[in-house]
Amino acid sequence: MELPKFNDTFLPILDVLKDGKIIKGRDLLRLVEEKYYSNLPEELLQQTTKSGDRLIENRIAWGKSYLKKGGLVHYPQRGFVQITEKGKSASAESVSLENIQSDVITFYEPENKTQGTKLPIENSASPQDLIDSGFGQIEQEIKDELLLKLKEVDPYAFQKIILILLKKMGYGDFIETSKSGDGGIDGIINEDQLGLEKIYIQAKRYNENKVRETDIRNFIGAMSGDTRKGIFVTTSSFDEKAKNKANNAHHTIILLDGSKLVDLMHKYNVGVQTKNVYEVKAVDNDFFDSEEI
Repeated sequence: MELPKFNDTFLPILDVLKDGKIIKGRDLLRLVEEKYYSNLPEELLQQTTKSGDRLIENRIAWGKSYLKKGGLVHYPQRGFVQITEKGKSASAESVSLENIQSDVITFYEPENKTQGTKLPIENSASPQDLIDSGFGQIEQEIKDELLLKLKEVDPYAFQKIILILLKKMGYGDFIETSKSGDGGIDGIINEDQLGLEKIYIQAKRYNENKVRETDIRNFIGAMSGDTRKGIFVTTSSFDEKAKNKANNAHHTIILLDGSKLVDLMHKYNVGVQTKNVYEVKAVDNDFFDSEEI
């Protein structure tokens, strides 16, 4: 199962509006979701865009916007939406989604063929989908490069990077253990700013080798009696026996593989920097309603 594409919402939107009533735009999003998509798994319904909006609401909103440009709905007043006579005709059962799309797509035909770009509706991607897809591709390429960098750094520098990351994530001060004879412990961090709870850290910079059960067992054995919490981090991954050992331990052991590690580094800006910031602007309706103009 997957979320509907924005153009899949055309008929549901027209169906909800077919009685001709004027309703709030926010209510339209809710009513369409409740009537047509409430049976989708919760994890799908809670997916968000890169900007944090719920994806299902974003796609219904884009569907509404496309229908408005195609003349099938209109906005009788700010924040409200209503079906048009053209929309009522299109919402009849005899009219197919393809027919509606053919009307809506004319919005993307520039009047001057030498200017503008036609955005084909056939790709089923809203402008927001295209933005998120592009950002997602860039983000994944950065994470792939970041993981390669981590596999190349000095093992002790890798340990320091992990401690810096945990500090950025809001944990308290950290202590690096000796570079030799540390008994499997690479660092100790305070779970809170006051140092009331301690967490032991083990960091393994591997290229291909997976972390094995013996590695987890040694880590647990090296933890002293003043803590029962540990984080085992690697640039590779954990084999199944290692995962089972961590899950079944009396201690609380968190496993961070290479994929999860670069996700966190990207999120908390460790080893990366912001190169460009792009603004997406919207019409300021309050400006046009103000007494200043």
